[in-house]
Amino acid sequence: MSKLKESARRVQKFLSAKGFSFVVKELPGSTRTAQEAAESIGCTVSQIAKSLVFKEKKTDRPILVIASGSNRVDVKKIRKATGLRLGRADGTYVKERVGFAIGGIPPVGHSEALITILDPDLQQYEEIWAAAGTPFAVFQLKPADLPSLTGGKSVDLAEEK
Repeated sequence: MSKLKESARRVQKFLSAKGFSFVVKELPGSTRTAQEAAESIGCTVSQIAKSLVFKEKKTDRPILVIASGSNRVDVKKIRKATGLRLGRADGTYVKERVGFAIGGIPPVGHSEALITILDPDLQQYEEIWAAAGTPFAVFQLKPADLPSLTGGKSVDLAEEK
C-alpha cells in the first residue's frame, strides 16, 4: 500500500477501516474516463462505476452519482425520483468539497458525507470497477457491495438511448 499515491492510499485506508477487502491498484494506463478505464482494465465500459459529482441547486451540497460507464445521467429523472435539483460542479468545487480531483473520484472516502445515487444498471454485472482517488487507480467490487459501501440508493437515472 505504501507504493500507492496519497489519494489512492486514502481510499485503501478507508476501505480497510470499514472492513472491506477490496484492493486498490494503480495501473500504467489512464482511468480518467470510463472508456480509458475499460481499456486499461480489460473490461467493458458498462462495468465501470463512474463517480460523478453534481451540485444540488437549492442547498449547494455535493451529490454523488455512481453510474454505469456507458450511461449518460438524466438529471430530470433524478429530480423526479428524489426531488434533488442537480447542477454542474466544476473542478474547484469538487476538489474542495469532495477531496478528490475529477478523473479519480472514488465512491467512498470523501471529505464530507455525500448523498449518493446508484445506477441500477450496474447490478447486471458480476464485477465492476471504481476509481480509487487518482486517474490511474481503481478497485474491483461486486455491484451488490455498492449500497452498503456508499449508503446510496438506486434510482433509474440513465438517459434513454
